[in-house]
Amino acid sequence: MTDESDQRADPRLRLSLARLEVFVATARAGSTRAAAGLVARSQSAASASLAELEGAFGTPLFDRVGRRLVLNEHGRALLPKAVQLLDDAARLESTFTEALPAPLRMAASFTVGEYLLPDLVAGWRKQHPRQPVRLDIGNSTDVARAVAAFDVDIGFVEGGVEHAALRVRRWRRDELVIVAAPGDPLSRGTASVGQLAQAAWVLRERGSGTREAADRWLAARLAPMRIEFELGSSEAVKRIVAAGLGLGCLSRLAVADAVARKRLAEVKTTLPRAARELAIVVHRDRRLGPSAQAFVEHCLGSTTPARSAPARRSRASRLRPTPP
Repeated sequence: MTDESDQRADPRLRLSLARLEVFVATARAGSTRAAAGLVARSQSAASASLAELEGAFGTPLFDRVGRRLVLNEHGRALLPKAVQLLDDAARLESTFTEALPAPLRMAASFTVGEYLLPDLVAGWRKQHPRQPVRLDIGNSTDVARAVAAFDVDIGFVEGGVEHAALRVRRWRRDELVIVAAPGDPLSRGTASVGQLAQAAWVLRERGSGTREAADRWLAARLAPMRIEFELGSSEAVKRIVAAGLGLGCLSRLAVADAVARKRLAEVKTTLPRAARELAIVVHRDRRLGPSAQAFVEHCLGSTTPARSAPARRSRASRLRPTPP
């Protein structure tokens, strides 16, 4: 005869970590075929695992839309809890084995990821030498999307981000500056609005945080702007500007080193300063693990200027999910 306590435990045992792993992979990839590759299983095994999980809950977790699986209301409620359980299990496993901890997964916009975070990561790794770090770099919208989808633990953005699933924490102040090739006539003295309006411009691509900020600062004052180049990275903008093909508008973080080495020249203008906020974003429904929380506090407490004008000091404080 089966013990009554065993019968009560069976439904809970069906919610295995392996099935939750398939569920999370499917939510991220949009199909069991793609999820199978993420979790090193066959498609049939992944499909069976997902079906067993839905059977354990007694309800579908996805809507079938064509060939894609899209989280429904029940799946969206389960996802943050499943991600948290898998993260906790990975940390527990690394505690009792020689395996490295799960990577600290971050995403950052180009300016933050290329010019600010490397020094911060290097300093933090000295205190956490065994902790792997994975940093993805993209536009601010891509970063927000990755955090909202639980693809990364922490996001760093330079543009205004509004997303119901995200909690945004102001971090540092940044400033846009106009740069020219050394010797450009506009780099001598103060450029007027009329001179700027007649100049050729080299800007970042649309959708980037830097471009959005540049448009807010310049477009209304200099319209119509003569934009000759729209480029996908700050380094490309700097090279084109240094070749004398136009003026650039970039973060001071991105140009500070080139200006100091006299490869670019800052253009002084009569325009108002273009200050903006850099921010850290996390998911509202996610509890950060110890490593992620430690890195956030390291960033919030850092006063390192990181190749730029000194940033305003931010007092470290914990980023916790907002209670429902």
